[in-house]
Amino acid sequence: MRRIAIFTDSASDLDPAEAAALGITIVPLIVNFGSESYRAGVDLSIDEFWKRMTAPDAPFPTTAASSPGDFKAAYEAAFADGAEAIVSVHVAGTLSGTIKSAQIARDMLPDRDIHVVDSLGASMAQGILCRMGVEMAEDDRSAEEIADALSERAADMTIYLALDTLDYLKKGGRISGAQAAIGSLLSVKPIIRVQDGQVETAERVRTKGKARERMIELATERPIERMSILHTMTPEVDAFRQEMLARVPDIDPDAVSIEIVGASVGPHIGPGCIGVVLLYRPGT
Repeated sequence: MRRIAIFTDSASDLDPAEAAALGITIVPLIVNFGSESYRAGVDLSIDEFWKRMTAPDAPFPTTAASSPGDFKAAYEAAFADGAEAIVSVHVAGTLSGTIKSAQIARDMLPDRDIHVVDSLGASMAQGILCRMGVEMAEDDRSAEEIADALSERAADMTIYLALDTLDYLKKGGRISGAQAAIGSLLSVKPIIRVQDGQVETAERVRTKGKARERMIELATERPIERMSILHTMTPEVDAFRQEMLARVPDIDPDAVSIEIVGASVGPHIGPGCIGVVLLYRPGT
């Protein structure tokens, strides 16, 4: 194991194969379908989650944070495997209790060098920070330096998501049934922004095509350093990636991944969603 181990949780939507190749440990959140509970990415793959999520009459899934004990065990395993320090990057504390579990686990190991970072976002906002953490660890930066840098760069991260339907926000209690009904009647396609740990509606437009175009306009208003494309089983994701790359020609296309949103964020946005995670250049 690398001297400094990078950790995250399954809300990161990092591909398990990529995480394993980079040496990133993913601590799974819990997904509940009715009385059945699964560890996201362990007992339930992303593909299996979406099959269950969209099945007729399927119970609406709920999620729960991993326990402090789960984090403590994972941290101890890393130290036993040779790690000298840990940098643990997690879904925003305003969106989930996961980071609190990680902090409790850190405090249960007071003699260990563990740094917990709030990504101020979710999904690949965490994933991009984890990739940066691996790069810094390979450059022999200290765990404290890495954690401080990632915490600082988290403020430069923004997520835009164009939703196909308001139904899942209604099911998750984010909007009222009346709002969802009006939105469906008017074919409203909301564009959601996640920034500084807050989720807000950036705009509402009338068609899927207009939503995608407006999201690209919003996303490219500032110089972009890194980005990742998100979707929830959306066929046009490759075309959207090409459209984004055309607007930011200075970014290496090979560095722009496409990730499927998993079981931690997916229940709130539903299938047919498309989006982008952006790390903007600092100071812009």
